[in-house]
Amino acid sequence: MRAKKKNKTENKMLINFSSSVLAIIAGLLLGLLILLSSNPSQAFPGFLMILKGGFADGASGIGQMFYVATPIIMTGLSVGFAFKTGLFNIGASGQFTMGAFAAIFVGVKWAGLPGEIHWIIALLAAALCGALWGLIPGILKAFLNVNEVIASIMMNYIGMYLVNMMVVKNVYDQVKNQSMPVLKSAHLPKAGLDKILGSNMNIGIFIAILFVIIIYILIEKTTFGYELKACGQNPHASKYAGINAKRNIVLAMSIAGALAGIGGALLYLAGSGKYLQVLDVIASEGFNGISVALLGLSHPIGILFSGLFIAHITVGGYNLQLYDFVLEVIDIIISVIIYFGAFALLFKNVIHTLIKKNKEEKSL
Repeated sequence: MRAKKKNKTENKMLINFSSSVLAIIAGLLLGLLILLSSNPSQAFPGFLMILKGGFADGASGIGQMFYVATPIIMTGLSVGFAFKTGLFNIGASGQFTMGAFAAIFVGVKWAGLPGEIHWIIALLAAALCGALWGLIPGILKAFLNVNEVIASIMMNYIGMYLVNMMVVKNVYDQVKNQSMPVLKSAHLPKAGLDKILGSNMNIGIFIAILFVIIIYILIEKTTFGYELKACGQNPHASKYAGINAKRNIVLAMSIAGALAGIGGALLYLAGSGKYLQVLDVIASEGFNGISVALLGLSHPIGILFSGLFIAHITVGGYNLQLYDFVLEVIDIIISVIIYFGAFALLFKNVIHTLIKKNKEEKSL
């Protein structure tokens, strides 16, 4: 019995891994076609540069990869955690932006805090604001049956305009049309990593990995996690079993919002010269998080590695300018590869169907 269960688990893991790899290959091949149509003579060297990614620039490139990966791992966790409860948290962008503003506000205005805890308080503020922004569509879904996709999309726009207004009123650099610089005491500790992996490197990636572990334990090893998955897989059966579905929906969306909010804080507290721009643009990190979650099949460990992969090719894409590719082509290629990450679930279903069909044919 145990051997059968073990084989089933191994087969499931193999299917998940294979589907993600197929999605990546499909995205890379389409990216190569775009390179060939744009600049045939430089297409293959440019494609090789994408594959090299952060490793092309040595230690500093790896540090840049970790820097890019940190926020999208957090938004990927946000989306993936909601998926486990049967919810589509497309509002990670708004939650990310609200968390970013909260962290910046604390980092600029709360000057009296000691450096040892200033960045921690900023992270907690970001988590709180992100959770609040996730709580609202969660309540609407749980008690009024409002579709969470519609509600969270609207919250993205409300969050974007609200943050623009609050930046202008509270932490505005009028000359540069952006938020003011965060105090150094609120910067994430670098722990000497910047000397090894470049100036953008700090402990942010380790904080993201810590949350990957926490969410994995929460989902896979706790009663609360079991209830969340039960609600996502069969809400009617879970209700019959006495599980409070409404409470779990609200909590799941709040936790998802907190994760995205922390992602915003980790990006803007990095001390890398990143500022909130007063522009009518929704944060791309939230939507990239959707692809990261789909590519990682909503599993926390899968999300970690898919986030690192997306960051890897993103850094490689930056280097395409060395081969006379215009910036727009680079953005298109990266977007295509990220987009194909969303096909991982489709490939998973296809592989599962083929395996099932093969077993049925053998049994006959």
